[in-house]
Amino acid sequence: MTSTDALAWWSFDRAYVTRAPARGYQPRTMTDRDLVRRTLAGDGSAFTALVDRHAGACLRFATRMLGTVQDAEDVTQDAFFRAYRALATYDGETEFRTWLMTILVNRCRSAMLYRHRREQRVSPDAHHVESAAVAPAALDFELRESIARAVAALDTDQREAFLLKHLQDLEYDEMSAITGVGVSALKMRVKRARQRLREMLGDEYDRST
Repeated sequence: MTSTDALAWWSFDRAYVTRAPARGYQPRTMTDRDLVRRTLAGDGSAFTALVDRHAGACLRFATRMLGTVQDAEDVTQDAFFRAYRALATYDGETEFRTWLMTILVNRCRSAMLYRHRREQRVSPDAHHVESAAVAPAALDFELRESIARAVAALDTDQREAFLLKHLQDLEYDEMSAITGVGVSALKMRVKRARQRLREMLGDEYDRST
């Protein structure tokens, strides 16, 4: 894989193919590991299939972590770029989703640390909550906004654990592999996040669950 290859799909161009797919090639029926193997063999369309498969979930998580779609798109693209460049190090034993989410979580953490430092330089006393732009469509707009603000107001560690559990629907073992945090600590973070959301939202919390 060359830097030219990486830049070719940088904009998520679905037309990008390094070589013609084999006859009968149907990426939707292939496992993530199969697509990784094809990518490493030089088939750029296989990595495009991986992007198609996982980008939506990654973007939803990053949006709720960072609070803005623009920041989330930047971080998600960066995560896929880094995943592509490091694909040869993927051992094939860990679920690809877990491996990819580890990269994404680390990029979100870095983005939030950079934002915090930047805001301290601009206005040390400023305090604001950015609302997430992605929320369940079945909820009315006002409730979605309330929930987004409440989630954004959680401590970073609690928000991260809460979203991995309830947005990504991950098991605690997988969350631990992604975050490097023990299962017991993650369970406590999720519990405290739920308690905090219930305090902030009151009856709205029950309407959303």
